[in-house]
Amino acid sequence: MTKLKLGPIADDKPLKIALELPATLHRDLTEYGRLLAEGGSPIEPAKLIVPMLERFIATDRGFAKAKRQPLEA
Repeated sequence: MTKLKLGPIADDKPLKIALELPATLHRDLTEYGRLLAEGGSPIEPAKLIVPMLERFIATDRGFAKAKRQPLEA
């Protein structure tokens, strides 16, 4: 089994995204969704974007450190 950074994708209410993706990124998202599904129905690329962004932000140490810093007036 391939170890991926994302876990199961919650079946949440649909979301709309107006975004242009490079073709290479779309192909990678499509493949990621196929691998994440583990033989089930592939997960569509749009459903991967939010969890990937959440994961990225949650694991960005520089961002976490900056959030903890008080705002300078």
